[in-house]
Amino acid sequence: MINCCSVFLQPDRTYDLKIGQPTVSYFLKQAAGIAKGAGKTGHETAGMVSVKAVYEIAKVKGQDECFKIRDTSLETVVKTIIGSARSLGIQVVNDLSADEYKVFLEQREEKLKADAAAAAAAAAAEATAGKRK
Repeated sequence: MINCCSVFLQPDRTYDLKIGQPTVSYFLKQAAGIAKGAGKTGHETAGMVSVKAVYEIAKVKGQDECFKIRDTSLETVVKTIIGSARSLGIQVVNDLSADEYKVFLEQREEKLKADAAAAAAAAAAEATAGKRK
């Protein structure tokens, strides 16, 4: 878990330690059940989250100092989180059933394995072609 942490040192050698909430990307990846975002943002979907999950994340992140300083509305925080989800390759959907999402994750895992196998085969072919020269 990644937390925002700030240390403010005073001239009299005292300090203030402020530990914030985890990042938006951490919350989104946890909600989507994925370890990392899409490799090709805009071309593949790494995961899905419901609008309800985005709203819950916005309520938590809305308490962060960076949003409080700007007096940011909850709607603006939600839009920011949706933008972060888009940049991670996470699709925001209105309704998400557990069974439907399980099938999506299984298909994505198969695709990632196939892509890795194809990349390994291409690397092996390139290596053998390099030896022939």
